[in-house]
Amino acid sequence: MPVLSADGISLVVDVAGPRLPRIRHFGADPGPLDADLLDVLVPLAGDLPLLPSAADAWFGRPGLSGHRQGVSMPVRWTLEEPVTLEPGDGATSGRLLASGIDAEAGLRVVSELELDRFGVLRMRHALTNLGPLPFTVDGLICLLPIPSGDAEVLDFSGRWAKEKQPQRAALDLGVWSREGRRGRTGHNGTGLLVVGETGFGFRHGALHAVHTAWSGDSLHYAERLPEGQSVLGGGELLSSGEIQLGEGESYVTPWVYFVASGDGLDTASARLHSHVRAHSPRTRTARPVTLNNWEATYFDHGLDRLLGLATLAADVGAERFVLDDGWFRGRRHDRAGLGDWYVDEGVWPHGLHPLADHVRSLGMEFGLWLEPEMVNPDSDLARTHPDWILGEAGRWPAEERFQQTLDVANPDAFGYLLGRLDALIAEYQLTYVKWDHNRDIAEPVHSGILGVHRQTDAVYRLIDELRRRHAGLEIESCASGGARVDYGILARTDRVWTSDCNDALERQQIQRWTGLLVPPEMLGSHVGSPADHITGRKLSLAFRSGTALFGHMGIEWDITTAGDEEVAELTEWIALHKRLRPLLHGGTTVRIDHPDPSAYVHGVVAPGRDHAVFAYVQLAARPAKAPPAFRLAGLDPSRDYQVSVIGPETAVAGAILPRWVEKPFTAAGSVLTEVGLPAPGLRPASLLLVEIAAARAASD
Repeated sequence: MPVLSADGISLVVDVAGPRLPRIRHFGADPGPLDADLLDVLVPLAGDLPLLPSAADAWFGRPGLSGHRQGVSMPVRWTLEEPVTLEPGDGATSGRLLASGIDAEAGLRVVSELELDRFGVLRMRHALTNLGPLPFTVDGLICLLPIPSGDAEVLDFSGRWAKEKQPQRAALDLGVWSREGRRGRTGHNGTGLLVVGETGFGFRHGALHAVHTAWSGDSLHYAERLPEGQSVLGGGELLSSGEIQLGEGESYVTPWVYFVASGDGLDTASARLHSHVRAHSPRTRTARPVTLNNWEATYFDHGLDRLLGLATLAADVGAERFVLDDGWFRGRRHDRAGLGDWYVDEGVWPHGLHPLADHVRSLGMEFGLWLEPEMVNPDSDLARTHPDWILGEAGRWPAEERFQQTLDVANPDAFGYLLGRLDALIAEYQLTYVKWDHNRDIAEPVHSGILGVHRQTDAVYRLIDELRRRHAGLEIESCASGGARVDYGILARTDRVWTSDCNDALERQQIQRWTGLLVPPEMLGSHVGSPADHITGRKLSLAFRSGTALFGHMGIEWDITTAGDEEVAELTEWIALHKRLRPLLHGGTTVRIDHPDPSAYVHGVVAPGRDHAVFAYVQLAARPAKAPPAFRLAGLDPSRDYQVSVIGPETAVAGAILPRWVEKPFTAAGSVLTEVGLPAPGLRPASLLLVEIAAARAASD
């Protein structure tokens, strides 16, 4: 019985046949198990074939649903050949390939399961039609059995500027389903769907989680049957008739990721972060501090103003300058110009070269905003090629944000975009592109068929080809903020714009929960204006900077309007970020289950546990006059650590501070993790940064 094991996690698969392999266990490594012992320890309710159907006496959501010209029959899969188990190659602990066939149904499936060295399992299926009549795929999902004790579900919803809002519920009998139908991941996309023991938290409780690595319509679900079986699954959400396979044609599902933890969300998150880091070479280089000009200048592209902004950005320590929306033809507001990807000669008579050259002369990289998948009806492109609009022929979909969607799967539209973007990247030597996607996709009809699948696949191919042509090009996935955050887009981009909301108080929660899936170095996190442009809330520079510190830090503020003291303080915060950057972007993220609901405690601990930084964040007024002590986590209990408060003095202005804040001191790791530190008396919307460094022995 094959067992794939890595980092304390095991996948146990029964491949005896003659049916498709059955998943016997996914979770904590149980150690050596023979078949007889496994039968005793794992009840039948935890034993599930890879693609269950009614033919397996499975009465839950079927693994495959579809039909031939309206006729649907349960599929009886049998192994076509022995299961292949490939040994690990360093990046993985092993890979399992199983080929099943139902000759009478005229279908073949090849299932691929891969467990990486961090204990992250990913799965996908490839379905091939062997029959002469077309086969319509209505659904093909990846699922795993989960323990019946997993009785609470955590998922996430949200909206524009308020992404990743957590919601918990009991997982009762039936289906808990999250279906995304917006043509992109969506502001309300769950990212992770987690099922675990009742009351699981960041540092305690057994759980399992699923993520569908797909940027189009998607499905995440958990299901409990009265017979005692429970499953967790995900896949692409297909519209009727979207995937029709002719004879010999195949459909391959997106990768679906599964992760397990016996001690809370942080362990599952750390596994996922390690997986992403191992697959993204950009995360192994320093992430440049980025100034984006959007909230600084909007559509005002006066050259002198932008040159001054760039000069001051370099002075405070920025390493990249990104010119946002408004540089292309007819783009003086958001109602025109999208699709006309030519520099506006009236605004930029010498092209973007004066700005780009100035930025590079200051030692910064130059980047540019684009929104290739969208088009304004008021544009030369839409007037010349109305047939390139994604929608039913002769009838455009409902307009949103003054935009329609460009049919990227149309070969002519694809060719136009590739040619224009390729030329812009080459002419301006772009090292960075902010790739936006500002509306949900309505009526996505391509060639008479609903086409979210084709649209998403075409966008992937477009990005992949641009990156092939321009080695070193970095791309940010922005979708009116965090509406396209998934492992499908992150497989070909370098960071996500976490939210359009730069309000640091809102960002504390948005970044906390988006960060379950995405490592901090890939979370765009900028210091916004003193009064936020969306919420209007006024926050201190210390709170705004201390919040941005823990992501891919940047600036989204017209710093030319800042006073000298503000400029000096921002410079100090950026310098602190750069000093801590190897830790922040290479360590393990820690979130504390703090008993005070008015405060967050989070941090990052270095792999060797010799260095850490934590933030105590006061979100709102405390419910009690004396707040409870806060315990740190992730440290080595047997080590001594020096504890220091860091950051500009303004970070704790007006606070009532305990004695330990006054000067650095040394304490055992066991004291910090078990006893903790007295909490500071901070005002709402303020934070305290604590640096932890392994103390040297006296002989050193």
